[in-house]
Amino acid sequence: MKTIYVCVGSSCHLKGSYDIIRALEKLIKQNHLENEVELKAEFCFGNCTKPVSVKIDDKGPYSVDKDRVEDFFRQNILGDN
Repeated sequence: MKTIYVCVGSSCHLKGSYDIIRALEKLIKQNHLENEVELKAEFCFGNCTKPVSVKIDDKGPYSVDKDRVEDFFRQNILGDN
């Protein structure tokens, strides 16, 4: 099982971390991955000057904005290139 962690610290919160969480929840359901991908909120990854910080297991942080969350998901969760 993969775990996606989305930063909800104050900087990422202001940059739309909850929009990212909602989008990832939707993508997980659309792709029927509820039993394979877990989504969790976490505080501060120390990447505060960039877009919302996201980790996958122990990889990252990746910087994700709401306009690129679907591309991020396809590339890093579905493995599309």
